[in-house]
Amino acid sequence: MLPWKRMLRPFAALLLTASVAVVPATVAHAAGAPSSGWNDYSCKPSAAHPRPVVLVHGTFGNSVDNWLALAPYLKDRGYCVFSMDYGQLSGVPVFYGLGPIDKSAEQLSAYVDKVLTATGTNKADIVGHSQGGMMPRYYLKFLGGATKVNALVGIAPDNHGTDLDGLTNLLPYFPGAADLLSKNTPGLADQMVGSAFLTKLNAGGDTVPGVHYTVIATKHDEVVTPYGSQFLSGSDVHNVLIQNLCSLDLSEHVLIGLTDRLAFHEVANALDPAHATTTTCASVLS
Repeated sequence: MLPWKRMLRPFAALLLTASVAVVPATVAHAAGAPSSGWNDYSCKPSAAHPRPVVLVHGTFGNSVDNWLALAPYLKDRGYCVFSMDYGQLSGVPVFYGLGPIDKSAEQLSAYVDKVLTATGTNKADIVGHSQGGMMPRYYLKFLGGATKVNALVGIAPDNHGTDLDGLTNLLPYFPGAADLLSKNTPGLADQMVGSAFLTKLNAGGDTVPGVHYTVIATKHDEVVTPYGSQFLSGSDVHNVLIQNLCSLDLSEHVLIGLTDRLAFHEVANALDPAHATTTTCASVLS
């Protein structure tokens, strides 16, 4: 085996942890599983929850498997909930979020317009996991999304990239490896610390005026490292480390987005801050 292939194996394996937890559900998705009540384009937001919520999956995710727990959680609380697929690569089914992130942001822009038209509203809220919490910032900053989005909630977002616990620092030692990664999975290359995409995204500040930002992170994150790189700077930013709310929470990168009820409680608080309640270890029962 060539040296660069040996090097990329742990790199890919660590990223693939984002899909391991959802493999059983992926089979259902491939067969056309129903979305358990969300993606209902006849849904009209209520006075209590006047904006639709758009859910944006992470790398290797899709519009169903990422949200089998959070979408019903929000739907049960009276929200109109929608989710999309983005970043498809030719010949790669089910696992998305692998294409160039600026192009994925264009897909998000078109999808938000579709949701706003269907619901008769002028603004949406966005909740995203991993890449799905970072990619919408490109839409907000460069594609006019700031006029159409009230709040962006990122769950374990790679806002400033990831070094994968230092693995990305090895790429320069393997000639051609970085080019191979960019050519075959540009969405992964865009998320590496120091990428041209992230340099452009974060130049001039992390946020744009008029949007409320929330970041929910876990110190046990093994994919977006160091976990502090997830946090944003700005005047309308709420950064949350889930262990500061409940030290017993052991969720890592995958589980905080897929099943963590404490993170879900913080999402609900961010979507409806006027009725926010304190998140504690007991919030897992809410």
